[in-house]
Amino acid sequence: MNEEQVAKCDFCVVIPAYQEETHIGNVVREVRKYCSRVLVVDDGSKDATAQVARDAGATVISLPENQGKGAALNVGYQAARDQKAEFLIAMDADGQHDPEEIPKFIEAYRRTGIPVLIGNRMADVHGMPLVRKLTNRFMSWMLSRSMGQYVPDTQCGYRLFRCDVIPFVSSKSQRFAAESEVLLRVAERGIRIDAVRIKTIYDSNHSKINPLLDSVRFFRMLYLFRKQHREREKLRDKQL
Repeated sequence: MNEEQVAKCDFCVVIPAYQEETHIGNVVREVRKYCSRVLVVDDGSKDATAQVARDAGATVISLPENQGKGAALNVGYQAARDQKAEFLIAMDADGQHDPEEIPKFIEAYRRTGIPVLIGNRMADVHGMPLVRKLTNRFMSWMLSRSMGQYVPDTQCGYRLFRCDVIPFVSSKSQRFAAESEVLLRVAERGIRIDAVRIKTIYDSNHSKINPLLDSVRFFRMLYLFRKQHREREKLRDKQL
């Protein structure tokens, strides 16, 4: 799928950003080669993230204070839906997702019709630190079991969502656990999820992920979701 074909598609790109003045300008400019509608959700940055993103051609939604990636994504998803786009692509602001791979997601979506596509870095983990590789594989295994669907890289934030599923993907988790919670909520609705192989671009010095703290948040989110799921199942059984 070439740039001209991609440009004819009805979609927008959502980029949550926090303290990313160094990277956001280049990310937006590269994304705009494929999509003119770029929504940057500035998550209460104290630096020039918002202005740099605007100067690069993005529409910026600024949150008054830092609320975490999950909250920023919720805002961006709803904004994309309000624009009545057919689908959206979410990606990170730090340069770890290559905009040149946007056509891969669109081609897979057009070919399969699957409404949720998740980037898969795990086929080639060269350059990914060992702790992140092990954490990603374990969390993906745990989530895949809970979802009843196999997703090889559940921690990847490079994603495509058809906009009619947006009402089901809002998360209560505010930070990186939110991206896992979204997949659980989608799978609970019986919505099919698939993967798109992408490159691994990893800068461990720049990553905002704390392997220990975010693992604790992940397990807490998973515990609460399973508990709430059981409660919803009991309620449905009583209503039958």
